[in-house]
This record gives sequence, C-alpha cells and structure tokens, in this order.
Amino acid sequence: MIVRSMDEVNDTDADIKTENWRSRRIVLAKEKVGFSFHETILYAGTESTFWYANHIELVHCIEGEAELTNEDTGEKHIITPGTLYLLNGHEKHTVRPKTDFRVLCVFNPPVTGREVHDENGVYPLVVEEDA
Repeated sequence: MIVRSMDEVNDTDADIKTENWRSRRIVLAKEKVGFSFHETILYAGTESTFWYANHIELVHCIEGEAELTNEDTGEKHIITPGTLYLLNGHEKHTVRPKTDFRVLCVFNPPVTGREVHDENGVYPLVVEEDA
C-alpha cells in the first residue's frame, strides 16, 4: 500500500513547474501499478499545446475552466469541474485556461517523471528500469 501526501511531492523532482503550468506527479512508473497519476494546474491566460503520441491520458477537471481544442479536428470544448476528457486517439490538443485550471491526470503507460515535452508537445516513451 502506498500512502502519499501532496506535501511529500511539493518541491521535489516530481513537482514540475513551468511558466504555463505546475504538475505534481503523485504516482509514477517506479510504483509499477500500470499508470501514473498527477495533479496539474494550468495557469489562467496561458496556452499550452500537447501531443501525447506515446501515451493515453485521462484528464478530470476539479477546479476552474478552460477551452480545449482538438488540433486534429478543430473541435472545441469548454471544460469545467466534473468534466473529463480522454485522449484515447493520441490527439494533439491545446488548453486555454480562462481561470487557474486544476485537473487530475492518469497516464498509460505510466510516466517516470523524467519526461520533457519536445518541440511538438510530445513526451518520449521512457521506461523505468528494473532495479
């Protein structure tokens, strides 16, 4: 059993901060549970484009409001608390938070915490080596 508080994640290597967002990676590949789990805050007035070509991501909004654009189709959605979106087709997408936008995210395959978005917004597929 794993019990972990956000205080244990804050300001560690699992607490990733950029000018557009902050992502606290609570469960990572090293836990070997088949997914990773993150809490992310995207800041109001920013714009971020992501493309998880190597991962499936589920995003559940728990606070705030954002416009989500599917860059593959041009389709737009307003995401508010209680709404989720699932990038089951590896869709390239843009998030434009109207307010600070707090979401809970699940990734499969799990991320290790060492991934960095490339110029296309893609996380490379990084696997956790067995110890």
